[in-house]
Amino acid sequence: MGEPHSFGQKPTTVSVLLHFLTLLPEELNTNTRIPITDDEYRAREATLLTANAPKVLEILSMYLTAQGVTTAIQVQVFHCLCSWLSAGEIPALSIAQTPLLNYAFEALSSDELFDAGVAAVCDIIHETQEIEDNMQVIEMIVPRVIALKPKLAENKDDSEKVRGFARIFTEAGETYRSLLMHHTESFFPIVEAIGECSAYPDLDIVPITFHFWMRLAQSIGKKPSVSPLFLDAYKALMSVMIHHLHFPTDMSTLTSQEADSFRQFRHIMGDTLKDCCYVLGADVCLIAAYDLITVALSQGANISWQEIEAPLFSMRSMGAEVDPEDNKAVGKILDLIPSLPTHPKIRYAALLIISRYTEWLSKHVDYIPSQLQYISSGFEDGEAEVNAAAGQALRYLCQDCKQHLVDFLPQLHTFLATMGGKLAQDDKVQVYHAIAYVISAMPMDQAAQSLRTFATDILAQIHAFNLKTTPPTKEERQTIADAMENLEVMIGVIDTFGEQLPVACQNSCPEAWAILEPFVARYGADYVLCERVTRTLRLGLNFFGDAALPVAASVLSRMALSFESNGLSSYIWIAGKIIGRFGSERDPALRAGFKAAFEGISAKVLQLLSEQSPNQIPDVVEDYIQMVLQVIEYAPDILFPSSAFTVAFRAALAALTLVQSDCVFAALELIRCVVTHDCLDPSPGQPPEFSTYAAAIRTTVEQQGLALTGYLLSGLTGDFPEEASSMVVVIMRMLAAFWPTQLLVWLPAVLQQLPATSVPDQAKTSFLADITQSINSKEYDKVKYAVIGVDRASRKARDRRRKTVLES
Repeated sequence: MGEPHSFGQKPTTVSVLLHFLTLLPEELNTNTRIPITDDEYRAREATLLTANAPKVLEILSMYLTAQGVTTAIQVQVFHCLCSWLSAGEIPALSIAQTPLLNYAFEALSSDELFDAGVAAVCDIIHETQEIEDNMQVIEMIVPRVIALKPKLAENKDDSEKVRGFARIFTEAGETYRSLLMHHTESFFPIVEAIGECSAYPDLDIVPITFHFWMRLAQSIGKKPSVSPLFLDAYKALMSVMIHHLHFPTDMSTLTSQEADSFRQFRHIMGDTLKDCCYVLGADVCLIAAYDLITVALSQGANISWQEIEAPLFSMRSMGAEVDPEDNKAVGKILDLIPSLPTHPKIRYAALLIISRYTEWLSKHVDYIPSQLQYISSGFEDGEAEVNAAAGQALRYLCQDCKQHLVDFLPQLHTFLATMGGKLAQDDKVQVYHAIAYVISAMPMDQAAQSLRTFATDILAQIHAFNLKTTPPTKEERQTIADAMENLEVMIGVIDTFGEQLPVACQNSCPEAWAILEPFVARYGADYVLCERVTRTLRLGLNFFGDAALPVAASVLSRMALSFESNGLSSYIWIAGKIIGRFGSERDPALRAGFKAAFEGISAKVLQLLSEQSPNQIPDVVEDYIQMVLQVIEYAPDILFPSSAFTVAFRAALAALTLVQSDCVFAALELIRCVVTHDCLDPSPGQPPEFSTYAAAIRTTVEQQGLALTGYLLSGLTGDFPEEASSMVVVIMRMLAAFWPTQLLVWLPAVLQQLPATSVPDQAKTSFLADITQSINSKEYDKVKYAVIGVDRASRKARDRRRKTVLES
């Protein structure tokens, strides 16, 4: 680099030189647009940075101590030092041999230099992380860091100063963690300083310390014994965190955004409480929180709800560390819960504690009745938040303790009958989840009877809805949608009883369909009700299995008719599921149902596509293609001879224009299934119907081939997902093999339509030549390389175009 050149020799231009030196390492390490090879880059880096690092240190030291140097120049010096440290070009030992180390710490006494000094000290400490290689420097740094500890008290009213000191202490604590472990007493003042930062009332500063506590806890956990100093530090940290958890005395002082931020931060503090459990043991931490509550309760009516809620929240956070076999702390906590004040915030926190401790309850069943009683009372609270917590607690209690709650099921049934109408739907869903978990733990016959009892209540509501003579109100419709959701929840949890249904369920499928069929016929145009009933039918199809066969044709017919009348795609979705589930059945009536449903739905899809563009009805297009995929697998005898086959193929082409990747993949899969069908293979011994299939495929592809080829290539060189290229290869290969003459006619027109910005003309010419050669030589495997070639050329063209836009 030589001398500092003209910029460095004039006081007025020193700033320019420092700015250049600051940017140089950043540019070399972050600018990916420099057009050089990796080897050239490494060579230039060595020449520009590594070789000049000593000279840069000399320059920085000179300017920092120069007579008449301004504060602005000193700030620039520190920024430049940080830039070269971050680049890894200046060893810590080299800095220690200059005035820079002392000046970085002295800068912390200057208001103007404080921020720059903090950054420099942190970067110097970080540069000493190779402990053994840097002990000489560390011995110089640590006393200076420890000497900063009194500054926390001196600057307690200046949060920005405390923030800077917190950064330095935590950087030192994390970097020298191994030294902390081996020389605890000597380095412990750093831990104490970090503890003071954790206790600072500004909650924007407190999180700076969290990573240190987590990493230190991990290191301590690997040791056979723990220093009492560390135990005391984590006990103090736990108390500090619980104190920070307190909600303000007047919640109205927080804006809505501030309140949300504080709630989120409480969960982050909960993670630090888990670190305390890791070091101290969950039982010790829980007992400490328990003691805080008992002390608060002993103060009588004068105590604020915050004094109880904060330790409760900590118990919930620390519950993740609880041993289900614990016999020291959890029982005392659960015994305490029923005696807590009835303030909504306290009840909410207590109910969520029960949610967290349900695994423990499954090992200590004597506690279940009292906790169930407390949960039940939570549903009677006037606060929606408490109701929601009660629902969550009941759900997890029944999920983890289901085998112990079988005898309580009648009580839950009574509870729904008396309280169900008062519960919000979200809370009711939790109750039905809970009930289903209990049912799933019963012997099969008993479980079937119990499920029938609860399902019958819901189906009775739907039946009554069917009998209404006046149009239902919006509220009545929502009530039925909610009831359907509850049924869906139960069936979803229980899933299935297996291939052989218990006696209590033998007739349930036709009985349920007898109620649902008129319901769909009358109210199926309501989107919300459509979604609920089709989701329930989907789960019912899995639950009943082959027992649903007697009603499958009727269900399929009703789904097709409903789609034809209102165009809601969920009806196609469930039709596809039915064909997929029973497609192997040879019952003539069911096969006729497949045919009628496929052709009726296809006619409606054709109508919709003539009235709307595919991007206006992507859900219809995708669900239809998914249904056709089931038809081609299980009922090709229905698909190919039908005039609706052309509709299905055109719908697949339409799907290739959509941006939804799932839809594009489904369409490509359907087209692949068509052009690779075994009927196109002229080998002898084929089933007689294959000639009919092949004729239909050939006719359709010949009619739609130009459009198909266009969509494939425009998508490949345009918006198709990257993973789609392998399917395009397969389809293009089959077109070359079975429609060679036509493909060579289609391609020139298609390639001409592709914009040169997406596919350069040279790439188009090469692609056409490669495909032509592949066809003429009948080496169809070479189609793959032609497609890959045009894909790569297109990607390069797009990358160049993007780069040009960015640079402009």
